[in-house]
Amino acid sequence: MKNIERLIQLSRGSLISALAASLLIGCQSNSHQSCGKTMAATTAPAVVAPAPAVAAPVPAASIPARPAIRIDVGATAPYTDSTGNIWLSDQGFADGDTAERGSDMQIANTKDSGIYRTERYGMTSFSYKLPNGKYTVKLHFAETYEEITGPGQRVFTFNVAGHEFKDFDVFAKAGGAKTAYVETVNVDITDGKLDITFTTNVQSPEINGIEIIPVL
Repeated sequence: MKNIERLIQLSRGSLISALAASLLIGCQSNSHQSCGKTMAATTAPAVVAPAPAVAAPVPAASIPARPAIRIDVGATAPYTDSTGNIWLSDQGFADGDTAERGSDMQIANTKDSGIYRTERYGMTSFSYKLPNGKYTVKLHFAETYEEITGPGQRVFTFNVAGHEFKDFDVFAKAGGAKTAYVETVNVDITDGKLDITFTTNVQSPEINGIEIIPVL
């Protein structure tokens, strides 16, 4: 009888141990699954929206430069000045005639007498095609006609792209004959060309050179 009771007690103990072990395994299994889900959520890579595309700036070198234009008025061939700039021969004028002085004529107030030894006189206008933009225009004058001996003997008006120079006297502006004088005017070209008009007052208008320099 005692042996039977002992056997029953042993059986109960084994059953309880088995149940406890089963519960422990189930908890550990659930715990691992929870940990797996937590780790997966923690370590998943964040989704980053792509940065908006930014247009690359256009390199300055790819923008075509506007060249300076220099015209040796009255000249029949290009002229290279003392700094290496090339001046085109006479062009762009309406009306008038050209004159060329002797190669021995020296012009004061310049290193390039050659520009002032040729001229156009009696012209009514000048026009030159240009890209739109801002320019500095330099007009070169010198009184080299031997019959002009003082101020007031050659007076004319000219207009550079809307900028008027009224009653212009080369002799008076330069301070005498055979002396270079440069008139500078800043213009804004909007119609694809530079226009200059000349109007006679006393004697004929005259000019020796034109520079058209783009403003960067």
